[in-house]
Amino acid sequence: MTRLFAEVYLDEDVSVLVASLLLSRGFKALTTRDADQPGQSDSAQLEYVASHEMLFITHNRVDFEALHRQYLAAHKVHWGIIIVSRRLPHVIATNLLRLLNRMTADELRNQLLYV
Repeated sequence: MTRLFAEVYLDEDVSVLVASLLLSRGFKALTTRDADQPGQSDSAQLEYVASHEMLFITHNRVDFEALHRQYLAAHKVHWGIIIVSRRLPHVIATNLLRLLNRMTADELRNQLLYV
């Protein structure tokens, strides 16, 4: 089954305002706090997100580049990781929306992208 729109999960280091802005544009966006996942390890966070088939948004480049490589080496599936630069929340949301409106959820599968 083809999934058109990605559902988004924001790491706890990403402003919750980004989630609000994405929600206002019709995207499903869940924060770490909303998912009752604060304080979990990066690998636990990615496992949680992968099990819910959600796109992971983070500022944590180093750790999630390594986790992405581990997933690929182990032939595991995640539903995309986007590493965003630290900017104002509305700038992050605008950049994410450009990407989310261009790529389907299926196209984001196992991708590591930088915004």
